[in-house]
Amino acid sequence: MIQIELPDKSVQSYENPPTGYDVALKISEGLASNSVACITDDGIKDINLPILRDTKIKILTPKDEESLEIMRHSAAHVLAEAVLNLYPDAKLTIGPVVKDGFYYDIDMPPVSESDLEKIEQEMKNIIKEKKPFKRQVLSKEDAKKIFSDNEYKIELINELPEDAEISVYEQGIFKDLCRGPHIPHTGMIKAVKLMKVSGAYWRADSSNTQLQRIYGTAFFDKKELNKYLNFLEEAKKRDHRKIGQQLDLFSFHEEGAGMPFFHANGMVLWNQLLEYWRQEHENAGYVETKTPVMLTKDLWIKSGHWENYRENMYTSVIEDYEYAIKPMNCPGGMILFKSRQFSYRDLPYRAGEIGLVHRHEASGVLSGLFRVRAFHQDDAHIFMTPDQIETEILGVLNLIDKMYSTFGLNFHLELSTRPDKSIGSDEQWEMATNGLKSALVKYGKEFKINEGDGAFYGPKIDVHIEDALERTWQCGTVQLDMSLPERFDLSYIGQSNEKLRPIMIHRVIYGSIERFLGILTEHFAGRFPLWLAPVQAVLLPVNDALIPEAEKIMETLRKNKIRVKIDDRSESLKRKVRDAQMSQIPLILTIGEKEINEKTFSVRTLEGKVKMGVNQNEFIEKVKEQIISRALSLDII
Repeated sequence: MIQIELPDKSVQSYENPPTGYDVALKISEGLASNSVACITDDGIKDINLPILRDTKIKILTPKDEESLEIMRHSAAHVLAEAVLNLYPDAKLTIGPVVKDGFYYDIDMPPVSESDLEKIEQEMKNIIKEKKPFKRQVLSKEDAKKIFSDNEYKIELINELPEDAEISVYEQGIFKDLCRGPHIPHTGMIKAVKLMKVSGAYWRADSSNTQLQRIYGTAFFDKKELNKYLNFLEEAKKRDHRKIGQQLDLFSFHEEGAGMPFFHANGMVLWNQLLEYWRQEHENAGYVETKTPVMLTKDLWIKSGHWENYRENMYTSVIEDYEYAIKPMNCPGGMILFKSRQFSYRDLPYRAGEIGLVHRHEASGVLSGLFRVRAFHQDDAHIFMTPDQIETEILGVLNLIDKMYSTFGLNFHLELSTRPDKSIGSDEQWEMATNGLKSALVKYGKEFKINEGDGAFYGPKIDVHIEDALERTWQCGTVQLDMSLPERFDLSYIGQSNEKLRPIMIHRVIYGSIERFLGILTEHFAGRFPLWLAPVQAVLLPVNDALIPEAEKIMETLRKNKIRVKIDDRSESLKRKVRDAQMSQIPLILTIGEKEINEKTFSVRTLEGKVKMGVNQNEFIEKVKEQIISRALSLDII
């Protein structure tokens, strides 16, 4: 008898090995017809494979998170079959699932956009046929016979151990090498869309054949596909590279690939972010430090970067001695701590640094402000005693919460624990992990545990922010480091006058300031809150004769720390208003004879609110109040 335990702890008994479908059918016909796959003690399995031993089981339906990946994997097979139907000489390589979809790398002639439409239609034809996915287990020799005309599949098979279980999935006469699992039949793919095509080298090696990488996505529901396509359109509108050009914030140039050039407007944003950072860190008991951009090779050997990170570092030779431009601020921070003798009374010692770092990134992965070669990290290193871990972690989490909420950013937390390769004793790891965990529990926000995903030198908390499009970005991180204090022989004097090793936290909040600024640009779609906006107000005199009066008003506004300019072009007022709106200027102030005489403004906001006769002094006080409080929404009129 085979005993199957269901999620509600009830048990089903079978004389013969049942399939997951049999189990689902015994519960209800609706569940069976909606079954995608099942999770057993042996992992995720095809719903139609026999279960050969007692196990717990969960039937997966389209509502389960795991199901989407399984279905998209199956969609990649449908793509492969569609390509072979249309291009019989094409050779398949691999077709994995990726974030938001799947791709397949295929050795075939270049593909155009019109070709994608044709391939997508062929996929839909295959989907309509509701072809079952059937799994077949073969020996290496038998697998080679099936793919004898495909050198890529043969290469993959040859790399497998002799006793490996090799599985092939077939849908009709089409067969592909695959571990699975798959959906029961192609008809479960309710919506599919091919997105783009690009070149990709086999095994990511430029000396190998260039393949056609066809990207697609698929959903269980057409509404979900439409929602996703609308999301992509909105994301395209918010692209920070496009907005950065429109608002004159930053640019990129061949003379400094991967190294952003910040324009005057961009520097206003930059300085506002740093001013806020400095204010909050000073309030939280941090001091600010600065370390050199270039340091000797010996330092990077001591820190471990020379051995583990050398290929990502830029180096130079000065007077026959090798130096490296820093890829991280940490080693400089260790030197600073060691430059004086600390007592337990001095701890915790919180030192922050806005440090410029350089990392060599391949040109193909550079992406606006999101992936650059030169960037600033808002690092801080906190040195403390073991009994201060929980309090300090809690302090960092509260600071993160306060700063992110200022930008209207929600976030979630993940705790990553000890990986297989790590340094430090079991006792140290237990102390560090428990310190992070107890702080998270006390903080009170739900968190996820990533077992074994910590850094080799210590456990960490990663902070993932969520923007206006519900995309997540990993920005903040809090890491306990048991390596660098050891490598640099850091110490403090304890209560009994003995030398003790400090516990150290690395932490960032913005992460990379450049990347954070790019995220904010897309989050706000360029419509920054008043306190961040490069230009906060624009004065529109209704005729040239009023320009001198407008200049006096501009001087008054600037004395009150309001960033303002005058649009004195010979354009219609309607055109000036439209241009101000396109430039995302929060406050548009029209002044005519009446406004000059009565010392008022006609105020228009980006939200379309208009109010006439706004007293200038009252307006200035309200604006100052909004700026000082760093208000997210505009409440002026």
